[in-house]
Order: sequence, then C-alpha cells, then structure tokens
Amino acid sequence: MSKSYGFIEITGVVAALDALDIMCKTADVELKSWERKLGGRLVTIIVEGDVAAVTEAVEAAVANAIKKPASYAVIARPHEEIVKMVELSASRWNNKDK
Repeated sequence: MSKSYGFIEITGVVAALDALDIMCKTADVELKSWERKLGGRLVTIIVEGDVAAVTEAVEAAVANAIKKPASYAVIARPHEEIVKMVELSASRWNNKDK
C-alpha cells in the first residue's frame, strides 16, 4: 500500500466540510490538511490513503457534494517535494489548534 493524496478545491467552508464528510464515509481516507484562501471562499481539502481509497473518495465527493468542486486531483505515490508541501500545510493547521 503506497501513500496517495486526494485534493478537492471547492467554494465555501460548508461545502468543503460536506465534501470531506462524503470522502471519509466513502473510503478509508483521513484528513491530512486543509487550506482556506480568499477569506474562506475557496477551501482545499487534502485527504490521504491508499490509491484506490483516495480515488474512490474523491470521485464520490465530486459526484455528490453540495457544490461542484472548482478542481480536484489524486496524486498516487507523490514526489517527496509534494509530501513536504502537504506536511508544511498540515503543520500550520496543527499549530493553529494549540
């Protein structure tokens, strides 16, 4: 099983939470990080899991979310630089919780 990332970029925090709920209920994925841009009007959700689970989760969210995503992607076996970027994002998010 290799690591994979799934990305959903969608407008609005409520729509992002809806998409995340769909992804987590559909497949064995977990939230890795999230980013808000434009004052929260554009939200990127990043989930992690094996390639099949991430693909299934992203496809389910694209098909069933309350809003159509602005963009989405699945990156199987991400390059180490992608992993660094996601971990940096996650560390900023985790530090805000403390």
